[in-house]
Amino acid sequence: MRRFLRYLFDNSLLLVVGAVAGLLWANVSPASYAAFRDIRIFPLFWVPFHGGLSQHGIGLHYLVNDVLMAFFFAMAGKEVWSAMLPGGALHGVSRAAVPVICAVGGMTGPATIYLVGAALIGQSMLIGRGWAIPCATDVAFSYMIALVVFGKGHPATPFLLLLAIADDALGLVVLAVFYPQKALQPVWLLLVACAILLGLVFRRRRVRNFWWYLLLPGAISWTGLALAGLHPALGLLPIIPILPHARSSGDHVHWGITEGEWALDKFESWWKNPVEVILAVFGLVNAGVPLTAFGSTTRLVLLGLLFGKPIGIFVGGLLSKKVLRLELPSGLSWRVLFVLGCAAGVGFTVALFVATVAFPPGPLQDESKMGALASVLAGGVAVVVAKLLGVKKAPG
Repeated sequence: MRRFLRYLFDNSLLLVVGAVAGLLWANVSPASYAAFRDIRIFPLFWVPFHGGLSQHGIGLHYLVNDVLMAFFFAMAGKEVWSAMLPGGALHGVSRAAVPVICAVGGMTGPATIYLVGAALIGQSMLIGRGWAIPCATDVAFSYMIALVVFGKGHPATPFLLLLAIADDALGLVVLAVFYPQKALQPVWLLLVACAILLGLVFRRRRVRNFWWYLLLPGAISWTGLALAGLHPALGLLPIIPILPHARSSGDHVHWGITEGEWALDKFESWWKNPVEVILAVFGLVNAGVPLTAFGSTTRLVLLGLLFGKPIGIFVGGLLSKKVLRLELPSGLSWRVLFVLGCAAGVGFTVALFVATVAFPPGPLQDESKMGALASVLAGGVAVVVAKLLGVKKAPG
């Protein structure tokens, strides 16, 4: 059992377990699932934020999606930030250019297919909100598919991981800019600025424990985003670059800290497993949609992910090579790039999250969630396309 649980944690499969449980529960006993989702927590707690906080308590949906998911996005932000630091995979223009351009293509392709499809079927209400749902790439799932299709030693595997990280970074920008929770009140962003300044003071004073950064600057930043009308789940992102880390601290020798003991590393080490549990709860709370919730939005999301992703990533590679004169990594052929694009079609986590903020609770949200869940089919598509194109797994 311990080995099985370790496997679930290490491969980010708890989200799948939670999502499947929520899907089954919602279809076997809809009334009890609805009652579960409507649970109010901390009934005496009251803060005047937009969302799930009121004199009646914190809603479970709000607690998971707006509070706890902040730690998931912080972990994603940590991956992006680490990749951009000196020695990281995205450090420097030459290293980052091709996967970033492919990531832009991998977002533009799905969004275009979604928008064109919505216009062709005359669903104008879908155009303004749902286009970003199929833009997402699930880092953990796409990486797992890459290991199955290409193997760990194939250059396509790290390239897909970099592309997914860049996709996440761009997705966070899209989420912040295009999906405000209410009418923007930019004055509250001064709190975020204050949080950043406080974090910089902590670092200058050589505060080593990451908890100080989360509990003070992090809480202030989260509050500032919530009051400003931006999604509070992004609240810890401004704090991540402030956490002391070896590659950006010029006086790291004087800190007396060895590699792996920096606040940024400790944050990742401490929160890795709790975030997996948070994702399981996120799946349980958000994936409970009726199996009958299959409509136009589902088809548009799926078309965007299954077709828009590989086409967009392939076009991004073409532009990099033919227009910008950038070289693809050695061993990454055009056939491999297309298969890689198919593997990137799993939206799942972020796509499911965007669906919850793109549409209010109801049929459209359920349909879009179904599309996000069904995007796991991209894994099978990648395997089949690899066979058809003769793309083989690297030995070892």
